[in-house]
Amino acid sequence: MKVHARARFIRQSPYKVRRVLDLVRGLPVPEARDVLAFTNRRASDPVTKVLESAVANASHNHSLDAGELSVIEAYADEGPTLKRFRPRARGRATQILKRTSHITIVVGDGREQDVDLEELS
Repeated sequence: MKVHARARFIRQSPYKVRRVLDLVRGLPVPEARDVLAFTNRRASDPVTKVLESAVANASHNHSLDAGELSVIEAYADEGPTLKRFRPRARGRATQILKRTSHITIVVGDGREQDVDLEELS
């Protein structure tokens, strides 16, 4: 069983969020919580919230045990970019891009059966 949680429009660059997600992808949930607790990056807070939301979805909606879950997928997509301008010398202005992220975490218990398309035909 796969259960996912998503946080959208997080005001941080997807590049920086992906560096934190790479640390927890494939780990069991208790170990992923420990890694995120000791990760010294600003992106670890929203990633922790999404992980806890995915675990809560799995335990509340599908009656799965939180201790048996593991992080199957974790990725950050690019959201809309806020465009701002900063004044520069000689009356000019340069563009500042404030990037946003959509964070998705999929947790599962590892009991799902992957169906091969060749077996069906």
